Amino acid sequence: MTTSGKNLKRPITHWIGEGGGWLLRHVVGGLAATGLTPNTFTFLGLFVNAMGAALFALGRFRDAAIVLFIAGFLDMADGQVARRVGRVTAVGAFLDSTLDRYSDLALYMGLVVYYTWIGRPFYMALAAVAMASSFMVSYARAGAESLIPSCKVGFMERPERLVLLILGGAFNRMAQVLWVIATISTLTVIHRVAYTWRELRAGHALPNAGASSAP
Repeated sequence: MTTSGKNLKRPITHWIGEGGGWLLRHVVGGLAATGLTPNTFTFLGLFVNAMGAALFALGRFRDAAIVLFIAGFLDMADGQVARRVGRVTAVGAFLDSTLDRYSDLALYMGLVVYYTWIGRPFYMALAAVAMASSFMVSYARAGAESLIPSCKVGFMERPERLVLLILGGAFNRMAQVLWVIATISTLTVIHRVAYTWRELRAGHALPNAGASSAP
């Protein structure tokens, strides 16, 4: 089979990934050329996510989806820009991770506010559960990796959650999206707890694991 024949048989997800990668490389190149620091883009990402949260609170879901699409590129670009300009630091990585959590909380709080205003207490509670379970996905990994070398198991990481929120806003299917996020995030947390337990039982703990307690 020729190379062109193989290319034609590649799945659509391959071409989406290729296209996204091409766009991200060009976006990163343009952002790096501005001379702004990676931390500036981290704070800019938080600001754009806050705009998306405000649009969610106002019920302008499609506008929020557009804003979150831009925020997603900023969230990916800060680390890429740091590598491009040779300014990768532990402080920058910590700041990025911390502000990502605030961005996540802001988006779900926007949805909680919206469902509260329109008098839908069930969906308000569902948004709160999705918020809590999303936070626990990150917390479970951080807690696990204080005990074992790595805990990247599970599906519902931040990029997947962001894509789902964008789709929910774009197609006005936010209730269904919240169900998916709340359910699969909870399953991911359970998976990580079980995985960590098995790793510890197998003797794969880090040196001094458990020496310090959680705050």
